[in-house]
Amino acid sequence: MLKDGEKGVILQRDKQTYAIAPHVPCGVITPDLLRKIADAAEKYNIQALKITSAARIAMIGIQEEDVDSIWQDLGMTPGHAVGLCIRSIKCCPGNQFCRLGQQDSLAMGMQLDEIYHGLELPSKTKMGVSGCPNQCAETWIKDIGLVGKKNGWALMVGGAGASKPRLAEVLLEDLRTEDAIAAIRKVVAFYQENGKKLERIGKMIDRIGLEALRTAVQTP
Repeated sequence: MLKDGEKGVILQRDKQTYAIAPHVPCGVITPDLLRKIADAAEKYNIQALKITSAARIAMIGIQEEDVDSIWQDLGMTPGHAVGLCIRSIKCCPGNQFCRLGQQDSLAMGMQLDEIYHGLELPSKTKMGVSGCPNQCAETWIKDIGLVGKKNGWALMVGGAGASKPRLAEVLLEDLRTEDAIAAIRKVVAFYQENGKKLERIGKMIDRIGLEALRTAVQTP
């Protein structure tokens, strides 16, 4: 029996079958990958296809002996749907498509996904990028979030939509894109150094204080 995360699988309720969630950066998917997913679902008698909250397409009800073949048919390596790492980054359409968008959340999200997807950290870590204050990427409940505003990005930290939910706190505002990326690097580095195992960023902040993190991020 495969363990959760091994070969990208998640054991299902029946304790016999698995699900996989092919990594789709920022939810932007190609017709070719959609066809491959549909073909694999029919070929291997997948029980269900489910669009997840992280904008992936979960393939549910896979037999263990079919896992390797499905990844091969998809032409993909397993992503990081579970584990103590940075998961898929959730993004809204941003100003590339949405009339309300104030910043380019898709371009920002793609950069962050390329840098961070799968990076091991003290606990699971979720990122979100919203192109405007409406926050369709649910940035207030992400460990690390960006919100696009007229004068740049607001960086928020410490959110979680867990059994004990916590709203994120604003760390910095009015950031240019390059400055927002640099600030996130420092947040991640601080968390790597100071976070305890299984302690999400919000709990770390509750323990050591937001100002300690803000000082670290603002230090050249």
